[in-house]
Amino acid sequence: MNEIDWFTKIAEARINLYTGQPCEVSDIYELTPPDLSTHDSVYAEFARFYQLGSRERLVLILSLLPHIAPHLLGNIFKNAAKDIDLTAETCFTKSSSTTATLPSAETALFLLAGNDLLNRFDCIQLFGAEHVFKEHNILSLASVSNHDPYLYGQLLLNEEYIDLFTTGKVRKPLFSMEFPARKIVAAMEWEDLVLDNYTRQQLNEIKIWLQHGHHLHNGWGLSKRIKPGYKALFYGPPGTGKTLTAGLLGKLANLDVYRVDLSMVVSKYIGETEKNLEKVFAKAEDKNWILFFDEADALFGKRTSISDAHDKYANQEIAYLLQRLEDYNGLVILSSNMRNNVDEAFGRRLQSIIHFPMPRHKERLQLWQNSFSTKTVFSEDINLDLIAEKFELAGGSIINVVQHASLMALDRGDTTIRKNDLWEGIRKEYIKDGRSV
Repeated sequence: MNEIDWFTKIAEARINLYTGQPCEVSDIYELTPPDLSTHDSVYAEFARFYQLGSRERLVLILSLLPHIAPHLLGNIFKNAAKDIDLTAETCFTKSSSTTATLPSAETALFLLAGNDLLNRFDCIQLFGAEHVFKEHNILSLASVSNHDPYLYGQLLLNEEYIDLFTTGKVRKPLFSMEFPARKIVAAMEWEDLVLDNYTRQQLNEIKIWLQHGHHLHNGWGLSKRIKPGYKALFYGPPGTGKTLTAGLLGKLANLDVYRVDLSMVVSKYIGETEKNLEKVFAKAEDKNWILFFDEADALFGKRTSISDAHDKYANQEIAYLLQRLEDYNGLVILSSNMRNNVDEAFGRRLQSIIHFPMPRHKERLQLWQNSFSTKTVFSEDINLDLIAEKFELAGGSIINVVQHASLMALDRGDTTIRKNDLWEGIRKEYIKDGRSV
């Protein structure tokens, strides 16, 4: 509340000075902001961490007001300006759904500089690409139309910071067109993952990066030589554990994993794919989220030879993806059935390319043994070792067979897994793959 009181005094002083009304100060900068050095609020910690000055704090509070006191800004100007129309100076925008006054960058510049042109030019840098607001995706400006100056754009405070300043924690993003990705939650543990030894060894580097990557990049001073983040390709037949491994890596490192829905990202319209993907990367920036692109061929497939305008724009799209992939500072996992389906330009930027092969006899037996409920028993004619040796099935297919056989047992009202039910489940999986038992 002290910060809002300070902001109110600043706004009233600016209006009085600008309109020639009596004012207790000759310059708004005589009104010093509250001391936050001993405050333990999230807002105070944020201001100290980014070393925000009085100008930054004023802009931050201005952008926060519509979310905590929607009508305060309009009331301040109405009461202080009296009958003077400051519409041209403040450039407020109006909400389409409420009567609240929404501030723009011009509103901030009026409060900070009034009609002092040199001060205004100095304050414009608060909305520049190199300022901490933009660099860390804290604050942005809404797009303007009809060739209006960009500073007429509404101040948009990142939703995560609105949550932090008001509730002290950040809400998990909801799956939508604005964030076309779903969180992966792994019920299993890393020790439950059944993979061959070579694949496990390759995954070990990712585990190590998740633990030490930040120190490698910053503590050892390699940020000038090493790109931020870590990029990996998982490739292999369906059901071999690619998605499960991504979820378990997140669980192991206590990081959220989001599976990007490419059906909502890829668009036939020029430029739309980049916009949709940017929503994901912008939301995930600096969150340490793991981004998982399943069936990544749709986005990261091979470039075409340029034969028409569509091919030209498709290749520009891939060029954008390459740059965005390199800039992301977290773990990105691409998943594909075939290694050769992914463009070589992406391959050169990957730190790991890991094959998830069909499980061999040993792994298949382990999958069969681990997949059944402990509440079930096997009929005497079932030999899991023989089944594992005879039928080449991926882990996902084995789970489907287990589910089928278990449902049949439940339908009979007992807990015995029968050989015929296993056989029928295996036959169904073979038919899916176009094979015969």
